Amino acid sequence: MTNDAQPATGAGSAFKPVRPDATGPVSFSSGWSLARLGRRSEAGALVGTVGMFIFFAIFGGSDFLAVGGVASWLNVASELGIIALPVGLLMIAGELDLSVGSVLAGSSVTCAIVSGYYNAPPAVGAIAGLALGALIGFINGLIVSRTRVASFVVTLATNFGLIGLTLGLSRAITGSTSVAIQPDTADKDIFGYLIGGKFEIAVVWWVVIALVVAWLLQESKYGNWIFAIGGDLESARTTGIPVAKVKISLFVASGLGAALVGVIQTMLYNGAQVTSGQSFVFNSIIAVVVGGVLLTGGYGSPFGIMLGTLTFAIVSQGIYYTSWNSDWSSLILGLLLLAAVLMNNTFRKMALADRRRTRAGKG
Repeated sequence: MTNDAQPATGAGSAFKPVRPDATGPVSFSSGWSLARLGRRSEAGALVGTVGMFIFFAIFGGSDFLAVGGVASWLNVASELGIIALPVGLLMIAGELDLSVGSVLAGSSVTCAIVSGYYNAPPAVGAIAGLALGALIGFINGLIVSRTRVASFVVTLATNFGLIGLTLGLSRAITGSTSVAIQPDTADKDIFGYLIGGKFEIAVVWWVVIALVVAWLLQESKYGNWIFAIGGDLESARTTGIPVAKVKISLFVASGLGAALVGVIQTMLYNGAQVTSGQSFVFNSIIAVVVGGVLLTGGYGSPFGIMLGTLTFAIVSQGIYYTSWNSDWSSLILGLLLLAAVLMNNTFRKMALADRRRTRAGKG
């Protein structure tokens, strides 16, 4: 893969890789244009989001555009987006996390058992659920960093292992795979509140997390390290970047994202199910890929991930507002994923070709 972040010799603290224009922030003062927009990593995702919105606005009718319709796909996008953003950072760094589904279920059940079955304050249950997510993420990152085993294998094993552990402990402790909880008003407002009776508070969490991730990725040294690790791991390591620590922190973030959604669902629905969460494993990857992030790492943006998440949510919910059989939704999502990969690859080649012409002109 073409290295999108060319490391330079020097201390890790002074390392400042040059990102391609396609991943940096838009500068309106430097001559914004449609041509420049087309060279960004979000371009394909933006086309897909706008196209799908117009498509379902036409075929879904007024119900799709009504408040209830908007809430249906925005709620799906927010929960998926909370997971997809840290998963996207991992993918930019060249790694995958397939354990988010079991982390979501495990954290949800943990929260419900602690506060629903043992009657601890709901805040304690929420903290316990988030702590489990962080712990699983830390274990994943530690194993990947220490053994150099592919993260695909490590997190897939974690996913199945945690599913079994959650199921076994839930049955052993409560005698059931479903655990009820009655959260306090304050905890409900933080995690399970419905804005206007329709929009989940998860939408607010999603936007806040997206802003934090955008700042970290685009403005901080930590973001430079993520791009460098995904672009060329060995070069990043030789320049002094703490590769192991960065990867572990990214896996912890991924675990926390999944755990947060688990806690949100527990507080929102007043209970937890052992079987919940598995759909998020590949849905999060689909959203990230549609958003322009390369599976091979080193390329992508949080705005693109948000667009990819919106596109996925619009398609998955929009079909219910049409007269079509909802069984076709999987086919549409599959075609969308293939089209997004081809489109994003085209835009990436345009961006890299433009960068090479710019460098040749300066030379």
